[in-house]
Amino acid sequence: MRKLKNLAWLALMLPSLSWAQVSEFDLDNGLKLIVKEDHRAPVVVSQVWYKVGSSYEHNGITGISHVLEHMMFKGTKNLKPNEFSQIIADNGGEQNAFTGQDYTAYFQKLHKDRLEVSFKHEADRMRNLIIDPAELLKERDVVAEERRMRTEDNPQALLRESFNAAAFMSSPYHHPVIGWMSDIQNYDADDLRAWYQKWYAPNNATVVVVGDVDAKAVLDLAKQYFGPLKPEQVASLKPQTEVEQRGLRRIEVKAPAELPYLMMGWKVPAVTTVEAEMAWEPYALEVLAGILSGGNSARFARELVREQQVATSVGAGNSLFSRLQDLFMVAGTPANGKTVQDLELAVRDQIDQLKQTLITPEELARVKAQVVAETVYEKDSVFYQAMQIGMLETIGVDWVEGERYADRVNAVTAEQVQAVAQKYFVDDSLTIAELVPLPLDGRRPTRNSGDAHVR
Repeated sequence: MRKLKNLAWLALMLPSLSWAQVSEFDLDNGLKLIVKEDHRAPVVVSQVWYKVGSSYEHNGITGISHVLEHMMFKGTKNLKPNEFSQIIADNGGEQNAFTGQDYTAYFQKLHKDRLEVSFKHEADRMRNLIIDPAELLKERDVVAEERRMRTEDNPQALLRESFNAAAFMSSPYHHPVIGWMSDIQNYDADDLRAWYQKWYAPNNATVVVVGDVDAKAVLDLAKQYFGPLKPEQVASLKPQTEVEQRGLRRIEVKAPAELPYLMMGWKVPAVTTVEAEMAWEPYALEVLAGILSGGNSARFARELVREQQVATSVGAGNSLFSRLQDLFMVAGTPANGKTVQDLELAVRDQIDQLKQTLITPEELARVKAQVVAETVYEKDSVFYQAMQIGMLETIGVDWVEGERYADRVNAVTAEQVQAVAQKYFVDDSLTIAELVPLPLDGRRPTRNSGDAHVR
Protein backbone atom coordinates (compact mmCIF):
# COMPACT_ATOMS: atom_id res chain seq x y z
CA MET A 1 0.00 0.00 0.00
CA ARG A 2 2.89 2.34 0.72
CA LYS A 3 4.08 1.97 -2.90
CA LEU A 4 0.69 3.06 -4.25
CA LYS A 5 0.67 6.06 -1.91
CA ASN A 6 4.11 7.06 -3.14
CA LEU A 7 2.99 6.70 -6.76
CA ALA A 8 -0.10 8.78 -6.07
CA TRP A 9 2.03 11.53 -4.51
CA LEU A 10 4.41 11.50 -7.46
CA ALA A 11 1.55 11.66 -9.96
CA LEU A 12 0.17 14.70 -8.18
CA MET A 13 3.58 16.36 -8.54
CA LEU A 14 4.09 15.41 -12.20
CA PRO A 15 1.67 17.89 -13.83
CA SER A 16 3.29 20.96 -12.28
CA LEU A 17 6.78 19.63 -13.04
CA SER A 18 5.81 18.77 -16.64
CA TRP A 19 4.05 22.05 -17.34
CA ALA A 20 7.03 24.02 -16.10
CA GLN A 21 9.22 22.31 -18.69
CA VAL A 22 6.95 22.99 -21.68
CA SER A 23 7.21 26.04 -23.93
CA GLU A 24 4.79 26.94 -26.73
CA PHE A 25 5.54 29.18 -29.71
CA ASP A 26 3.56 30.31 -32.75
CA LEU A 27 5.57 31.26 -35.82
CA ASP A 28 4.40 34.07 -38.09
CA ASN A 29 3.41 31.55 -40.79
CA GLY A 30 1.05 29.72 -38.43
CA LEU A 31 3.27 26.79 -37.46
CA LYS A 32 2.95 25.75 -33.82
CA LEU A 33 6.05 24.67 -31.93
CA ILE A 34 5.90 22.90 -28.57
CA VAL A 35 9.13 22.12 -26.72
CA LYS A 36 9.37 19.98 -23.61
CA GLU A 37 12.74 19.89 -21.92
CA ASP A 38 13.79 16.53 -20.47
CA HIS A 39 17.48 16.46 -19.59
CA ARG A 40 17.82 12.89 -18.33
CA ALA A 41 19.59 11.64 -21.47
CA PRO A 42 21.37 13.38 -24.38
CA VAL A 43 18.65 12.55 -26.90
CA VAL A 44 15.88 14.44 -28.64
CA VAL A 45 12.64 13.33 -30.28
CA SER A 46 11.32 15.57 -33.03
CA GLN A 47 7.83 15.06 -34.44
CA VAL A 48 5.87 16.89 -37.14
CA TRP A 49 2.09 16.44 -36.89
CA TYR A 50 -0.29 17.38 -39.71
CA LYS A 51 -4.00 17.85 -39.19
CA VAL A 52 -5.04 15.34 -41.81
CA GLY A 53 -5.86 11.64 -41.74
CA SER A 54 -8.45 9.21 -43.00
CA SER A 55 -11.31 11.12 -41.31
CA TYR A 56 -10.56 14.04 -43.67
CA GLU A 57 -11.13 11.87 -46.75
CA HIS A 58 -14.18 11.07 -48.86
CA ASN A 59 -15.29 8.20 -51.05
CA GLY A 60 -13.01 7.67 -54.02
CA ILE A 61 -9.84 8.83 -52.28
CA THR A 62 -9.91 6.78 -49.07
CA GLY A 63 -6.41 6.01 -47.89
CA ILE A 64 -4.85 8.95 -49.71
CA SER A 65 -3.38 10.39 -46.49
CA HIS A 66 -1.60 7.09 -45.90
CA VAL A 67 -0.28 6.88 -49.45
CA LEU A 68 0.97 10.47 -49.19
CA GLU A 69 2.80 9.48 -46.01
CA HIS A 70 4.67 6.89 -48.08
CA MET A 71 5.40 9.42 -50.83
CA MET A 72 6.94 11.83 -48.32
CA PHE A 73 10.04 9.62 -48.41
CA LYS A 74 10.26 9.61 -52.22
CA GLY A 75 12.17 12.80 -52.83
CA THR A 76 11.96 16.58 -52.81
CA LYS A 77 13.45 19.37 -54.90
CA ASN A 78 16.59 18.87 -52.82
CA LEU A 79 16.61 15.14 -51.99
CA LYS A 80 16.50 11.96 -54.03
CA PRO A 81 14.02 9.17 -53.26
CA ASN A 82 14.76 7.59 -49.85
CA GLU A 83 17.66 10.01 -49.24
CA PHE A 84 15.83 11.49 -46.24
CA SER A 85 15.93 8.14 -44.42
CA GLN A 86 19.58 7.63 -45.30
CA ILE A 87 20.55 11.04 -43.92
CA ILE A 88 18.85 10.30 -40.59
CA ALA A 89 20.58 6.90 -40.42
CA ASP A 90 23.96 8.46 -41.25
CA ASN A 91 23.45 10.78 -38.29
CA GLY A 92 22.82 7.87 -35.95
CA GLY A 93 19.10 8.48 -35.75
CA GLU A 94 15.86 6.54 -36.02
CA GLN A 95 12.87 7.71 -38.03
CA ASN A 96 9.42 6.61 -39.07
CA ALA A 97 5.91 7.86 -39.77
CA PHE A 98 2.30 6.86 -39.18
CA THR A 99 -1.17 7.78 -40.35
CA GLY A 100 -4.29 7.65 -38.21
CA GLN A 101 -7.90 8.67 -38.50
CA ASP A 102 -7.19 12.22 -37.34
CA TYR A 103 -3.53 12.91 -38.10
CA THR A 104 -0.36 12.06 -40.00
CA ALA A 105 2.94 12.29 -38.13
CA TYR A 106 6.64 12.02 -38.93
CA PHE A 107 9.31 11.56 -36.29
CA GLN A 108 13.03 11.20 -35.65
CA LYS A 109 14.98 10.24 -32.55
CA LEU A 110 18.51 11.65 -32.58
CA HIS A 111 21.39 12.75 -30.43
CA LYS A 112 20.56 16.20 -29.09
CA ASP A 113 23.23 17.81 -31.31
CA ARG A 114 21.49 16.53 -34.47
CA LEU A 115 18.13 18.28 -34.13
CA GLU A 116 19.05 20.68 -36.93
CA VAL A 117 19.26 17.72 -39.34
CA SER A 118 15.65 16.85 -38.58
CA PHE A 119 14.37 20.42 -38.90
CA LYS A 120 16.22 21.09 -42.14
CA HIS A 121 14.80 18.11 -43.98
CA GLU A 122 11.31 18.11 -42.44
CA ALA A 123 10.94 21.75 -43.49
CA ASP A 124 12.13 20.80 -46.97
CA ARG A 125 9.53 18.09 -47.48
CA MET A 126 6.76 20.16 -45.88
CA ARG A 127 6.63 22.32 -48.99
CA ASN A 128 9.01 20.88 -51.62
CA LEU A 129 7.81 17.32 -52.14
CA ILE A 130 8.16 15.84 -55.62
CA ILE A 131 5.39 13.37 -56.51
CA ASP A 132 6.76 11.39 -59.42
CA PRO A 133 4.14 9.28 -61.26
CA ALA A 134 6.54 6.35 -61.62
CA GLU A 135 7.35 6.38 -57.90
CA LEU A 136 3.64 6.60 -57.11
CA LEU A 137 2.85 3.53 -59.21
CA LYS A 138 5.47 1.56 -57.27
CA GLU A 139 4.21 2.82 -53.93
CA ARG A 140 0.61 2.02 -54.81
CA ASP A 141 1.68 -1.59 -55.23
CA VAL A 142 3.48 -1.47 -51.88
CA VAL A 143 0.37 -0.13 -50.12
CA ALA A 144 -1.90 -2.63 -51.87
CA GLU A 145 0.31 -5.46 -50.63
CA GLU A 146 0.32 -3.90 -47.17
CA ARG A 147 -3.46 -3.91 -47.22
CA ARG A 148 -3.57 -7.56 -48.30
CA MET A 149 -1.15 -8.59 -45.58
CA ARG A 150 -2.43 -6.46 -42.69
CA THR A 151 -6.16 -6.53 -43.38
CA GLU A 152 -7.36 -9.00 -45.98
CA ASP A 153 -5.18 -11.87 -44.69
CA ASN A 154 -5.74 -10.92 -41.04
CA PRO A 155 -9.20 -12.11 -39.95
CA GLN A 156 -9.49 -9.91 -36.86
CA ALA A 157 -8.37 -6.81 -38.78
CA LEU A 158 -10.83 -7.67 -41.55
CA LEU A 159 -13.58 -7.99 -38.97
CA ARG A 160 -12.69 -4.62 -37.42
CA GLU A 161 -12.76 -2.92 -40.82
CA SER A 162 -16.25 -4.29 -41.54
CA PHE A 163 -17.31 -3.49 -38.00
CA ASN A 164 -16.34 0.20 -38.39
CA ALA A 165 -18.11 0.39 -41.74
CA ALA A 166 -21.29 -0.92 -40.08
CA ALA A 167 -21.02 1.11 -36.87
CA PHE A 168 -20.48 4.45 -38.63
CA MET A 169 -22.74 5.60 -41.45
CA SER A 170 -22.10 9.32 -42.00
CA SER A 171 -18.97 9.70 -39.89
CA PRO A 172 -15.69 9.42 -41.83
CA TYR A 173 -14.60 6.84 -39.24
CA HIS A 174 -16.49 4.56 -41.61
CA HIS A 175 -13.38 4.51 -43.83
CA PRO A 176 -10.33 2.34 -43.12
CA VAL A 177 -7.13 4.31 -42.58
CA ILE A 178 -5.34 2.32 -45.28
CA GLY A 179 -8.24 2.87 -47.69
CA TRP A 180 -10.38 0.58 -49.80
CA MET A 181 -8.44 -1.43 -52.36
CA SER A 182 -10.24 0.07 -55.36
CA ASP A 183 -9.24 3.57 -54.23
CA ILE A 184 -5.62 2.58 -53.58
CA GLN A 185 -5.30 1.23 -57.11
CA ASN A 186 -6.64 4.37 -58.76
CA TYR A 187 -4.85 7.39 -57.26
CA ASP A 188 -2.87 9.42 -59.76
CA ALA A 189 -0.10 11.95 -59.18
CA ASP A 190 -2.47 14.91 -59.46
CA ASP A 191 -4.65 13.48 -56.67
CA LEU A 192 -1.64 13.30 -54.38
CA ARG A 193 -0.36 16.73 -55.35
CA ALA A 194 -3.73 18.31 -54.58
CA TRP A 195 -3.95 16.56 -51.20
CA TYR A 196 -0.40 17.59 -50.33
CA GLN A 197 -1.00 21.19 -51.36
CA LYS A 198 -4.22 21.33 -49.36
CA TRP A 199 -2.97 20.00 -46.03
CA TYR A 200 0.84 20.05 -45.84
CA ALA A 201 1.58 23.58 -44.76
CA PRO A 202 3.10 25.25 -41.70
CA ASN A 203 -0.28 26.63 -40.60
CA ASN A 204 -1.67 23.07 -40.52
CA ALA A 205 1.23 21.54 -38.59
CA THR A 206 2.52 21.20 -35.05
CA VAL A 207 6.19 20.50 -34.40
CA VAL A 208 6.84 18.79 -31.06
CA VAL A 209 10.35 18.48 -29.61
CA VAL A 210 11.04 16.60 -26.38
CA GLY A 211 14.49 15.90 -24.96
CA ASP A 212 17.77 17.36 -23.79
CA VAL A 213 17.33 20.73 -25.45
CA ASP A 214 16.98 24.42 -24.68
CA ALA A 215 13.59 25.79 -25.75
CA LYS A 216 15.00 29.11 -26.99
CA ALA A 217 17.60 27.33 -29.13
CA VAL A 218 14.89 25.10 -30.60
CA LEU A 219 12.79 28.15 -31.42
CA ASP A 220 15.74 29.73 -33.23
CA LEU A 221 16.18 26.58 -35.31
CA ALA A 222 12.47 26.49 -36.10
CA LYS A 223 12.53 30.10 -37.25
CA GLN A 224 15.54 29.36 -39.43
CA TYR A 225 14.09 26.33 -41.21
CA PHE A 226 10.30 26.43 -40.87
CA GLY A 227 9.91 30.19 -40.58
CA PRO A 228 10.46 30.99 -44.31
CA LEU A 229 7.77 28.51 -45.45
CA LYS A 230 4.65 30.12 -46.84
CA PRO A 231 1.28 29.28 -45.25
CA GLU A 232 -1.53 27.72 -47.26
CA GLN A 233 -5.25 28.41 -47.49
CA VAL A 234 -6.10 25.25 -45.56
CA ALA A 235 -9.45 23.71 -46.40
CA SER A 236 -12.22 23.81 -43.81
CA LEU A 237 -13.94 20.58 -42.86
CA LYS A 238 -17.66 19.94 -42.99
CA PRO A 239 -19.08 18.67 -39.68
CA GLN A 240 -19.62 15.04 -40.86
CA THR A 241 -21.56 14.27 -37.69
CA GLU A 242 -22.62 10.67 -37.26
CA VAL A 243 -26.37 10.21 -37.69
CA GLU A 244 -28.26 8.91 -34.68
CA GLN A 245 -28.27 5.14 -34.49
CA ARG A 246 -31.79 3.81 -34.05
CA GLY A 247 -31.30 0.16 -33.24
CA LEU A 248 -28.90 -2.72 -32.80
CA ARG A 249 -26.69 -3.48 -35.81
CA ARG A 250 -25.30 -6.97 -36.26
CA ILE A 251 -22.95 -8.30 -38.95
CA GLU A 252 -21.07 -11.49 -39.74
CA VAL A 253 -17.76 -11.73 -41.55
CA LYS A 254 -16.68 -15.09 -42.96
CA ALA A 255 -12.94 -15.53 -43.43
CA PRO A 256 -10.28 -18.25 -43.13
CA ALA A 257 -9.42 -18.25 -39.43
CA GLU A 258 -8.47 -20.54 -36.58
CA LEU A 259 -11.05 -19.24 -34.09
CA PRO A 260 -14.27 -17.22 -33.97
CA TYR A 261 -14.14 -13.70 -32.60
CA LEU A 262 -16.60 -11.21 -31.14
CA MET A 263 -16.64 -7.41 -31.33
CA MET A 264 -19.15 -5.17 -29.58
CA GLY A 265 -19.10 -1.39 -29.75
CA TRP A 266 -21.28 1.33 -28.22
CA LYS A 267 -21.29 4.96 -29.37
CA VAL A 268 -19.77 7.12 -26.63
CA PRO A 269 -18.49 10.70 -26.37
CA ALA A 270 -14.83 11.64 -26.64
CA VAL A 271 -13.21 14.52 -24.77
CA THR A 272 -13.62 16.63 -27.93
CA THR A 273 -17.35 15.95 -28.38
CA VAL A 274 -18.82 15.97 -24.87
CA GLU A 275 -20.69 18.97 -23.47
CA ALA A 276 -18.70 20.98 -20.93
CA GLU A 277 -20.95 20.12 -18.01
CA MET A 278 -20.54 16.41 -18.82
CA ALA A 279 -16.75 16.54 -19.26
CA TRP A 280 -16.37 13.84 -16.62
CA GLU A 281 -18.15 11.21 -18.73
CA PRO A 282 -15.24 10.10 -20.95
CA TYR A 283 -13.12 9.65 -17.85
CA ALA A 284 -15.84 7.62 -16.14
CA LEU A 285 -15.83 5.41 -19.22
CA GLU A 286 -12.06 5.07 -18.85
CA VAL A 287 -12.56 3.81 -15.30
CA LEU A 288 -15.31 1.48 -16.49
CA ALA A 289 -12.92 -0.03 -19.05
CA GLY A 290 -10.41 -0.58 -16.27
CA ILE A 291 -13.02 -2.26 -14.07
CA LEU A 292 -13.81 -4.69 -16.89
CA SER A 293 -10.37 -5.46 -18.27
CA GLY A 294 -7.63 -3.62 -16.41
CA GLY A 295 -5.41 -6.57 -15.58
CA ASN A 296 -5.78 -10.07 -14.16
CA SER A 297 -7.92 -8.96 -11.24
CA ALA A 298 -10.46 -7.14 -13.45
CA ARG A 299 -13.94 -8.55 -13.95
CA PHE A 300 -13.48 -9.97 -17.44
CA ALA A 301 -10.34 -11.91 -16.53
CA ARG A 302 -11.73 -13.07 -13.22
CA GLU A 303 -15.30 -13.85 -14.21
CA LEU A 304 -15.29 -14.68 -17.92
CA VAL A 305 -11.86 -16.28 -18.35
CA ARG A 306 -11.08 -18.01 -15.05
CA GLU A 307 -14.44 -18.67 -13.36
CA GLN A 308 -17.00 -19.10 -16.13
CA GLN A 309 -14.38 -20.14 -18.69
CA VAL A 310 -16.49 -18.67 -21.45
CA ALA A 311 -13.57 -16.80 -23.05
CA THR A 312 -9.89 -17.45 -23.65
CA SER A 313 -9.35 -13.70 -23.86
CA VAL A 314 -11.60 -10.64 -23.73
CA GLY A 315 -10.85 -6.95 -23.32
CA ALA A 316 -12.49 -3.55 -23.24
CA GLY A 317 -11.29 -0.13 -24.33
CA ASN A 318 -12.58 3.42 -24.45
CA SER A 319 -11.81 5.97 -27.19
CA LEU A 320 -11.06 8.92 -24.92
CA PHE A 321 -9.12 11.10 -27.35
CA SER A 322 -10.45 11.29 -30.89
CA ARG A 323 -11.57 14.16 -33.10
CA LEU A 324 -15.11 12.82 -33.53
CA GLN A 325 -17.55 10.67 -31.59
CA ASP A 326 -16.12 7.19 -31.23
CA LEU A 327 -16.77 3.78 -29.67
CA PHE A 328 -16.37 1.89 -26.43
CA MET A 329 -15.18 -1.52 -27.60
CA VAL A 330 -15.36 -5.04 -26.17
CA ALA A 331 -13.68 -7.83 -28.10
CA GLY A 332 -12.73 -11.40 -27.35
CA THR A 333 -12.37 -15.04 -28.31
CA PRO A 334 -14.78 -17.68 -26.95
CA ALA A 335 -13.28 -20.58 -25.02
CA ASN A 336 -13.16 -24.04 -26.55
CA GLY A 337 -16.69 -25.45 -26.57
CA LYS A 338 -18.27 -22.00 -26.20
CA THR A 339 -19.81 -19.87 -28.93
CA VAL A 340 -19.67 -16.19 -29.81
CA GLN A 341 -23.26 -16.00 -28.57
CA ASP A 342 -22.23 -17.47 -25.19
CA LEU A 343 -19.53 -14.81 -24.88
CA GLU A 344 -21.89 -12.03 -25.92
CA LEU A 345 -24.38 -13.05 -23.22
CA ALA A 346 -21.62 -13.17 -20.61
CA VAL A 347 -20.40 -9.68 -21.60
CA ARG A 348 -23.95 -8.35 -21.45
CA ASP A 349 -24.34 -9.80 -17.97
CA GLN A 350 -21.21 -7.97 -16.81
CA ILE A 351 -22.52 -4.72 -18.29
CA ASP A 352 -25.88 -5.22 -16.58
CA GLN A 353 -24.13 -5.68 -13.24
CA LEU A 354 -22.40 -2.33 -13.72
CA LYS A 355 -25.76 -0.71 -14.42
CA GLN A 356 -27.47 -2.22 -11.40
CA THR A 357 -24.80 -2.21 -8.70
CA LEU A 358 -22.15 0.31 -7.73
CA ILE A 359 -18.57 -0.82 -8.17
CA THR A 360 -16.75 -1.47 -4.93
CA PRO A 361 -14.35 1.02 -3.33
CA GLU A 362 -11.60 -1.57 -3.77
CA GLU A 363 -12.22 -1.83 -7.52
CA LEU A 364 -12.24 1.93 -7.91
CA ALA A 365 -9.01 2.25 -5.94
CA ARG A 366 -7.36 -0.47 -8.03
CA VAL A 367 -8.13 1.25 -11.33
CA LYS A 368 -6.99 4.62 -10.05
CA ALA A 369 -3.75 3.13 -8.73
CA GLN A 370 -3.10 1.58 -12.17
CA VAL A 371 -3.67 4.92 -13.88
CA VAL A 372 -1.31 6.67 -11.49
CA ALA A 373 1.38 4.04 -12.05
CA GLU A 374 1.04 4.23 -15.84
CA THR A 375 1.20 8.03 -15.71
CA VAL A 376 4.46 7.85 -13.80
CA TYR A 377 6.05 5.20 -16.02
CA GLU A 378 5.03 6.87 -19.28
CA LYS A 379 7.08 9.91 -18.33
CA ASP A 380 10.19 7.75 -18.74
CA SER A 381 9.74 7.82 -22.51
CA VAL A 382 10.55 11.04 -24.33
CA PHE A 383 8.88 9.56 -27.40
CA TYR A 384 5.61 8.94 -25.53
CA GLN A 385 5.68 12.45 -24.06
CA ALA A 386 5.99 13.91 -27.56
CA MET A 387 3.30 11.56 -28.89
CA GLN A 388 0.82 12.65 -26.25
CA ILE A 389 1.42 16.35 -26.88
CA GLY A 390 1.26 16.05 -30.67
CA MET A 391 -1.82 13.85 -30.76
CA LEU A 392 -3.82 16.04 -28.42
CA GLU A 393 -2.93 19.27 -30.19
CA THR A 394 -3.75 17.79 -33.58
CA ILE A 395 -7.24 16.58 -32.63
CA GLY A 396 -8.04 19.96 -31.10
CA VAL A 397 -7.36 19.34 -27.40
CA ASP A 398 -4.92 21.46 -25.41
CA TRP A 399 -1.89 19.31 -24.56
CA VAL A 400 -2.40 20.24 -20.90
CA GLU A 401 -5.39 17.89 -20.84
CA GLY A 402 -2.97 15.00 -21.11
CA GLU A 403 -1.14 16.20 -18.02
CA ARG A 404 -4.46 16.29 -16.16
CA TYR A 405 -5.40 12.74 -17.12
CA ALA A 406 -4.55 11.15 -13.75
CA ASP A 407 -6.38 13.89 -11.87
CA ARG A 408 -9.47 13.49 -14.07
CA VAL A 409 -9.54 9.74 -13.47
CA ASN A 410 -8.93 10.13 -9.75
CA ALA A 411 -11.98 12.41 -9.53
CA VAL A 412 -14.35 9.75 -10.95
CA THR A 413 -16.88 8.30 -8.51
CA ALA A 414 -18.61 4.93 -8.42
CA GLU A 415 -21.90 6.72 -9.07
CA GLN A 416 -20.50 8.28 -12.23
CA VAL A 417 -19.33 4.89 -13.52
CA GLN A 418 -22.83 3.53 -13.00
CA ALA A 419 -24.34 6.59 -14.68
CA VAL A 420 -22.35 6.22 -17.91
CA ALA A 421 -23.07 2.48 -17.99
CA GLN A 422 -26.79 3.17 -17.79
CA LYS A 423 -26.67 6.02 -20.30
CA TYR A 424 -24.45 4.63 -23.05
CA PHE A 425 -24.62 0.83 -22.88
CA VAL A 426 -27.93 0.44 -24.68
CA ASP A 427 -28.77 -1.62 -27.74
CA ASP A 428 -29.84 1.37 -29.80
CA SER A 429 -26.19 2.49 -29.97
CA LEU A 430 -24.66 -0.99 -30.16
CA THR A 431 -22.99 -2.72 -33.11
CA ILE A 432 -22.01 -6.38 -32.89
CA ALA A 433 -19.71 -8.21 -35.31
CA GLU A 434 -18.91 -11.92 -35.40
CA LEU A 435 -16.00 -13.56 -37.19
CA VAL A 436 -17.20 -16.87 -38.64
CA PRO A 437 -14.12 -19.03 -39.29
CA LEU A 438 -13.71 -20.71 -42.66
CA PRO A 439 -11.21 -23.54 -43.28
CA LEU A 440 -7.62 -22.33 -43.51
CA ASP A 441 -6.71 -24.80 -46.26
CA GLY A 442 -3.07 -24.72 -45.22
CA ARG A 443 -2.94 -20.93 -44.94
CA ARG A 444 -1.91 -19.21 -41.75
CA PRO A 445 -3.60 -15.91 -40.96
CA THR A 446 -1.36 -12.96 -40.22
CA ARG A 447 -1.39 -11.05 -36.95
CA ASN A 448 -1.73 -7.33 -36.35
CA SER A 449 1.62 -5.58 -36.67
CA GLY A 450 1.13 -1.91 -35.76
CA ASP A 451 0.59 1.17 -37.88
CA ALA A 452 4.06 2.65 -38.30
CA HIS A 453 5.88 2.01 -41.54
CA VAL A 454 9.59 1.33 -41.37
CA ARG A 455 11.71 2.45 -44.31
